[in-house]
Amino acid sequence: MSWGPPHDPCGTAPEKYQAMFKAENIKLRPNVPPEMAEKARKDLAGYYAHIAALDDCVGDLMKTIDETGIAGNTVFVVTSDHGDMLGSQGLERKQLPWEESIMVPFLMRYPAAHGTEGREVRMPINTPDIMPTLLGLCDVPIPDTVEGTDYSGVVKGGKEYEDRAALIMCVAPFDRWARPIGSEYRGVRTSCCTYVRNARGPWLLYDNEKDPYQLNNLVGLPEHAKLQYIMESVLQRELKAAGDEFMPSEKYIEKWKYNVDESFTVPYWEKE
Repeated sequence: MSWGPPHDPCGTAPEKYQAMFKAENIKLRPNVPPEMAEKARKDLAGYYAHIAALDDCVGDLMKTIDETGIAGNTVFVVTSDHGDMLGSQGLERKQLPWEESIMVPFLMRYPAAHGTEGREVRMPINTPDIMPTLLGLCDVPIPDTVEGTDYSGVVKGGKEYEDRAALIMCVAPFDRWARPIGSEYRGVRTSCCTYVRNARGPWLLYDNEKDPYQLNNLVGLPEHAKLQYIMESVLQRELKAAGDEFMPSEKYIEKWKYNVDESFTVPYWEKE
């Protein structure tokens, strides 16, 4: 079996971009432990080099759109599928419920809908919301089978949903997050807090406004029992809305007929 290329944020970014970021000058987040500092700086230097290269590519696309005269009526979105821990919390890669993994960029430009002035929307959205929101902006009917929510009204300047919560989940802890290290989990990220429950019970609770680097887990602390109760209620509400019974991962693997190997992971491909 082969699992693709090794985890290497430096990758093959052109030298001119790599030269822009020196590992020794990288400022780390406070939640990166000292024993991972050197590797984290090296990885981040490469990560930033790729971002700089991508930024130039986006600039070329934007220039072309402007030159063709369609910028005012073109929906332009920059986003990603996941983040990367890059040493934060002493961890690497993705599939984890901390900010560095779950928070992704979502930048949208559509002057016909929201004008030319920049605006920040703090309301959390989730991946399933992207497609119906884009359809809503384009006045295209949204199929009844779509699970996400159309937030095109918010894009156009409407009021944000104060109680909006993004559901986060690991249905089956494949690959590096596999047992016994990890576990399936469900959680919610609201505008202020993150709450996560795994197979063993309440796991993580953070007040992201007071503790943006998630250094203090509040789960089980008597003085934060009310907040934990509220966030548990929000999680149960979102699970009900999604029709998710939060069953053991084996049940989903059996239900969807996934083929897993001895490490409890779906192979990406097979070597001959």
